[in-house]
Amino acid sequence: MDLARRRFLLLLSGSIAGLAVVQPAVAKAINSLQQQLLPFKSLRLPIPLPVDGLDATAQTQQYKFVQIEDRLEIPKGYNQELLVSWGDPVGEARFGYNNDYLALIPLTPEQALLTVNFEYVSPLPWRQAFKEVVGKNLPYSSVQAGLLPYGGKIDAYSLPKEAPLRLEIEQLAAEALSDQGLGVIRLQRLANGGWRRNPGPQDRRITGLSGLKDPSQLLRSTGPAVAVFNSANRQGYNDGLGAAIIGSFGNCAGGSTPWGTVLSAEENFQSQVPEAVYADGSSFPPASKPFQCTEQALNGLGNPFGLAGNKYGWMVELDPANPQDPGTKHTALGRFRHEAVAIRADAGKPLEVYSGCDRRGGHLYKFVSQGVVQNRKDPANSELFSAGVLHGAVFNSDGSGEWRALLPTTPVAPIAAPVLLPNSDRSKGGAELFKTAADINAYRKQFRNLADLYSEQGAILIDAHFAANAAGITGTARPEDIEIDPRNGDLLIAFTSGLPGDEGVPDQTIFKGPKGQTPWNEGWIMRLRESGNGKFNWSMVASGGKPQEGGLGFANPDNLAFDPSGALWMVTDIGTKEQNDYRNGGEFGNNACWVLPTSGPQIGQAFCFAIGPMECELTGPTPSADGRSLLLAVQHPGELHGRREQGAKEARGFELQNNAGKSFQQLRWVPLGSNWPDGSSASWPRPGVVVIRRSDGRALLSPY
Repeated sequence: MDLARRRFLLLLSGSIAGLAVVQPAVAKAINSLQQQLLPFKSLRLPIPLPVDGLDATAQTQQYKFVQIEDRLEIPKGYNQELLVSWGDPVGEARFGYNNDYLALIPLTPEQALLTVNFEYVSPLPWRQAFKEVVGKNLPYSSVQAGLLPYGGKIDAYSLPKEAPLRLEIEQLAAEALSDQGLGVIRLQRLANGGWRRNPGPQDRRITGLSGLKDPSQLLRSTGPAVAVFNSANRQGYNDGLGAAIIGSFGNCAGGSTPWGTVLSAEENFQSQVPEAVYADGSSFPPASKPFQCTEQALNGLGNPFGLAGNKYGWMVELDPANPQDPGTKHTALGRFRHEAVAIRADAGKPLEVYSGCDRRGGHLYKFVSQGVVQNRKDPANSELFSAGVLHGAVFNSDGSGEWRALLPTTPVAPIAAPVLLPNSDRSKGGAELFKTAADINAYRKQFRNLADLYSEQGAILIDAHFAANAAGITGTARPEDIEIDPRNGDLLIAFTSGLPGDEGVPDQTIFKGPKGQTPWNEGWIMRLRESGNGKFNWSMVASGGKPQEGGLGFANPDNLAFDPSGALWMVTDIGTKEQNDYRNGGEFGNNACWVLPTSGPQIGQAFCFAIGPMECELTGPTPSADGRSLLLAVQHPGELHGRREQGAKEARGFELQNNAGKSFQQLRWVPLGSNWPDGSSASWPRPGVVVIRRSDGRALLSPY
């Protein structure tokens, strides 16, 4: 066993011992009699992997011709059942589109509440199936035609209220926002370990427009940004609602608290409302994010309703058991493209909330509450979200790091160009791209600390990403999920992609491939261990990528979850376009769900447990508390091509390598579009949530 392999096993197991004791630690894990082999055989992906059980010659033969399937594939000995899908009734509304994070909160031993995030709508399959699923006509084509003279986009908010085009835009945008937000449904446990819906008084929806017509449904807000929302004098736009907020959308990742509430992360809000703010934290006007409707884009949904952009991009807390709770946005946790949230609530200590900003060059954050936790399960802990300090992670290439507070006194110290910084003309607001070291040095001389850039703490938090850029917080590789290791309290962080972007760059001394490659697209799982006094240590414990390049065979890790056995479940986030690209990521095939054992003889390997249908992303893996079932969301099937018509498929050619490093040519047949979940050629694709369980009723990973 080579040194790199032994080190990998050590890191994944969570040991902090030095390399001098790696040999005994690894030998103990491999010889353990308490940990058995996984009870399933890793599913066959379209690329050769060490865990497929084939020698190099057999791989070359069996991977020459591959047929991709438009279904959710799971191992033999397991069953799957569709629990709920887009359009199903939920309270007085419907189950939303593009289900993402799932939170299973028990009510009784036999009942639970499932909270579901709905991230966005995929224009093509959404509009194709809308009439059949929802039972209404959608004015998509009419709006699209009406926008042609305007180049496909318009400031609908400035149109006369009774203008026919504005009315149609409002109708279309309202339906799209109704399919975003959060949902709560009640479930009943079955004797076989599965679940079924059992609608109850808790079933309800929070949509992107909750509160627009009924003020009792307006979301609340807490923390320093409330003063900005309530300000009578501001540089920018005023929606007239004070600290109240209309709706929630872009809801992607999430987490649950020990006291039974759920946190929902508003991610790509910038697609629907203005992201830019002024120095006082007030929003740019709705006109700066016009409504857009094209074949593959439906953006600016907040524009027709005059939504204020500074009220989106927050972490939302919801009590699923309380039907009267409209949801609360906690501004002390910062406003950015929220993904990844994990809670540390230890009695006698401050509450800690970890989160990430999912953008290229986005940051990792930690909120530390002003007050302390008394009882981990006390609902009063929600009050701790209201006051505290937000920190950004500064990574060092030697495996150390520190948390840097984002306060008015924090020095301005941007790291390297190119970087987006708060506009040097503070009367203009927004951000400005700095491309040279000389420009950055001049900026540092102009602004000494964050108080020179922002009027107050609330404004810093509203503009957290750009304030963090100014403070020198490390640019990272799209952090998409964070889980706390139940064995030792470490953080495991999924960084999805290390590619640079036009507006941000990950630090490539930190985010490099398993053999030092930069840039590295296939992602990592990082272990981060707090060392006290605002310091931490970090290490990469698993890397995406092809085995020949040092990876474990998956690409772009996203949501993570530990099950009761301690195994780590992970789903991937290969972009829809990348899945269909012959040269850029397409060789990995469809998105999948993986199991990474953290102890025993299979530690250090990744096993494919499920492969998603066409053009989808698998999200929100949620093992039940008894380990007998896995809830899994299937998001945006058919996103690129819509409904698969009459078995349509195309041939694609790839050059691959077997495990001996020998190249060979593969012909791959790939379906175009999807008919999931119904499967018939006449069926429209619909996002939905499935329950997966063992046929024999035992725990998912129990040995036979």
